Amino acid sequence: MKKILVIGGGAMGSAFTIPCLENKNDVTITEPYSKKFIRDLSSKKKFHSALKVKLPKKLKFKKFSNNLLRERFELIVIALSLPGIDFIGKKLKDSNVKTPILVLTKGLKYEKKSNRILTISEQLRKVSGTRNISVLKGPCLAKELARKNQTSVVIANKSINFAKKIGKRISTKYYLTEFSKDIIGVEVCSAIKNIYSMIIGAGQSLNISSNLFQKSIIEMRYLTKYFKGKEETTLGLAGTGDLYVSAAGGRNSKMGNYLGRGYTFKVAKKKFMPNDTVEGEQLVREIAPFVLRKIDKSKIPLMVNLIRTIIRNKKLKI
Repeated sequence: MKKILVIGGGAMGSAFTIPCLENKNDVTITEPYSKKFIRDLSSKKKFHSALKVKLPKKLKFKKFSNNLLRERFELIVIALSLPGIDFIGKKLKDSNVKTPILVLTKGLKYEKKSNRILTISEQLRKVSGTRNISVLKGPCLAKELARKNQTSVVIANKSINFAKKIGKRISTKYYLTEFSKDIIGVEVCSAIKNIYSMIIGAGQSLNISSNLFQKSIIEMRYLTKYFKGKEETTLGLAGTGDLYVSAAGGRNSKMGNYLGRGYTFKVAKKKFMPNDTVEGEQLVREIAPFVLRKIDKSKIPLMVNLIRTIIRNKKLKI
């Protein structure tokens, strides 16, 4: 039995505890921000309001604190949204945590001072000082995982053997793990697919969307290579696998559909998705300064088009 701490009580963090517990691990979950999820997780019923399922009784909930971070865990899992990465990085540093980290968060960070793009693991390593960081990505809808639908993900670490050790601790008959040494490629693919799923969602017919899907993969391959990842990673679970799931029915694709119907982003957000987080839009605003100044725009016309559409609040032209 291994002691695992999951930081982030949202849908994905909470769903992730289910295969971990099934593997006979001692799992604790904590939530730094959301009062709603703290209420869900600390109640006797353990009914998760976002997942619409009861979480296992063996799941422990503890209030977030520096003392909790200092407890002896074999693995700490980060399942916070992108804005929480700097927060938790500083907390890990303050608590002098040396425990291996597994990051579920998807996204990229623009560092204005050095004018470069950082992956989540790079940003977390920079802020926290933690060296052993793995990432877990792939086509995984939290609600489906919570219902134990078969799910495949990829764990990336520079040490493939360490990635496999994590896989051994969390894999089940329905939660399948693959492994990669290409951390950069896995992180870049899992982030930019949110932008491309918006683009694919903008297609108002299957013919148009399939064409956009194919062109999106070409651009994803270019960007993965540009950021020093491996092109073949684009064709794996973190690339086309995750892109398919997002384009088939995620929030990014939903927003893309409204953009394709002629709404500007601000109007669509206010009218149809006022309470939804659109990760693709967040990423657009994060990386736009770098993309528009540093990358050959002729290589990524779909991304450039969407960035300008959102930044300038224009109607999208496909």
